[in-house]
Amino acid sequence: MKSNQKIYSSSSIENASSNDLGISQIVMQLRDLRLTSLEHRNRRNKPPKLPSRKALQSVIDGLAAALFPNRLGLPDLKSEGIDYFVGHTLDVALTELISQVKLELTFEADMQGQESLQSNTTPTEIVRKFARQLPAVRDILDTDIKAAYEGDPAARCVDEVLVCYPGMQAMIYHRLAHALYNLGLPLIARIISEIAHSATAIDIHPGAQIGESFFIDHGTGVVIGETAIIGKHVRIYQAVTLGAKRFPTDQDGNLLKGNARHPIVEDNVVIYAGATVLGRITIGRGSSIGGNVWLTRSVPEGGNITQANSLAAPIDLASHHSSNLDNSNEFHEVHQSH
Repeated sequence: MKSNQKIYSSSSIENASSNDLGISQIVMQLRDLRLTSLEHRNRRNKPPKLPSRKALQSVIDGLAAALFPNRLGLPDLKSEGIDYFVGHTLDVALTELISQVKLELTFEADMQGQESLQSNTTPTEIVRKFARQLPAVRDILDTDIKAAYEGDPAARCVDEVLVCYPGMQAMIYHRLAHALYNLGLPLIARIISEIAHSATAIDIHPGAQIGESFFIDHGTGVVIGETAIIGKHVRIYQAVTLGAKRFPTDQDGNLLKGNARHPIVEDNVVIYAGATVLGRITIGRGSSIGGNVWLTRSVPEGGNITQANSLAAPIDLASHHSSNLDNSNEFHEVHQSH
């Protein structure tokens, strides 16, 4: 099979520069910068080869089509050909995914100074484990679709929700990315989540744990951080942030990574547009968080938080994570999602 990749030779660069655009000089400057960067990272003789965003876009498109062939597959697909289409589409997507997994594992081994990761699990075995989860992914996505249809009076049918709603597209990507994240592929998972972010303006870290029947209405500006835990039948609106309040550091001033720093949202919670919920706090079952609320304290079951009572209520320090005890800048903290 012939490759579509172009081969750039010195003569082609000279021809490109014949229009007096100064391309040869730019190429040399970029080369110097590239080599300097590699030297600073001790990679002069071993530049990194990362999973491809373009390839992963194709993989996710294929997986989505296989999960929902009648609505996200080929427009002229006939009933008698659906199983063949699903099988062929999965074969193409998963085969490409194996190649991308190999790139991530090789990159991770190189980061650790190893020739290869010390693991008995091959890229094919990882993808096989992922593939076995696809029926469960389809099952939970059906609950998300139903939640969106039942929660939005403007939705005329579940098919409209699947093909039109950005929140639904974001959840397809997230459910797949989260499965890959849990299989030890954080880079591939993060690339997939950022593809979704670019397409939908919804930023969900692949590490976030989200229960069934989750509905993001409108969606623009939603941010859900890595260690957030969201229960069942939760609905959030545009511009909601489930973020970290502050980032603890070690004695050398380096960020401590991997600690639980995002909210826990229990079942049947509604969070309205523009609300900012920060830190490892718990939003109790059945609570309602009003629009534009800035919240850094836990809320009991059945709570109803509005701008007025969130500003007036005292801060319950006992409900905060130990790293959040200092609330002297309660309403002036810089917050991030990740």
